[in-house]
Amino acid sequence: MNANQDKIKALGLCSGGLDSILAALVLQKQGIHVEWICFETPFFFSDKAKKAAQITGISLTVKDITETYLEMLRDPNCGYGKNMNPCMDCHALMFKMAGEIMFKRGCHFLFSGEVLGQRPMSQTRNALKYVEKHSGMKGYILRPLSAQKLDETIPEQKGWVDRQKLMDIAGRGRKRQIGLAAEFGITQYPAPAGGCLLTDKDYCRRLKDLLDHKKNVSANELTLLRYGRHFRTLSRVKIIVGRTQQDNKNIYKYHDPESETIMTVANHPSPAVLVSGGANPGELYLAAAICAGYSKMPDKLTVEVRATSKKGSDILRVLPVKPSEVKHLLV
Repeated sequence: MNANQDKIKALGLCSGGLDSILAALVLQKQGIHVEWICFETPFFFSDKAKKAAQITGISLTVKDITETYLEMLRDPNCGYGKNMNPCMDCHALMFKMAGEIMFKRGCHFLFSGEVLGQRPMSQTRNALKYVEKHSGMKGYILRPLSAQKLDETIPEQKGWVDRQKLMDIAGRGRKRQIGLAAEFGITQYPAPAGGCLLTDKDYCRRLKDLLDHKKNVSANELTLLRYGRHFRTLSRVKIIVGRTQQDNKNIYKYHDPESETIMTVANHPSPAVLVSGGANPGELYLAAAICAGYSKMPDKLTVEVRATSKKGSDILRVLPVKPSEVKHLLV
């Protein structure tokens, strides 16, 4: 091994799952200084990575990459998976960005908890090679859990890492990882399950609608896709109707008060309704009628709906529209 082994530093991509934890601990056992980077967007989050950092004591940096990620997401080189998940291009982008951080910090190489053959689309041998090539980090990405099943990397060739002390795990089974976790004394870790909203059919339907209708979208708009019922009028105005109290809170939290309108039925429990910018008077009255309809007010009574925007607060008097009558506008 290299005489300066204590100076070897590695930066790992951390999802917070067991494989991420084990990959770091396998390297740490060799005396390598390891630290983590976790990238987040409105599609995937850093909560598990933060928990992994607490469990292991490994330093974690969280970086929001929404703007850059959206550029890739609109037209990924390899296309999408079953829904709008661009897994291979997603991984390539993350390793590219991690590589830039690696050089700035003086780290020697990158690593991840990926296991050969564990995921049929993104962790095949060809997929891993694609990620290396398109990230610009070929040779500098070490996958400690499957290293002995993969080509030798630069860290191994230079003696920064002892290849013989790396693993040869492959396939979708979890038995060896669970055994390794026990050896390291790791008893708390999340179940192996995807947490990316880009694999969720309903979320992706709404996301596609948003990207089809708007060139520049905000992180808040992407977050709101998770909540409420979404309607699209014929002139492309978006209406979001809260389904639960939590939906209502998030509509208030993430809406843009500079361009969007919030509606509620005056003096009666009702959902919060968000109307995107650019709505004409007819669409505002439609949104108010939808708000009244979902509040279960009698459909033959005129209902007062309060509409609040940057311009102030107005009362719109409408007859409720039954949900079944606007079902065709649902996204």
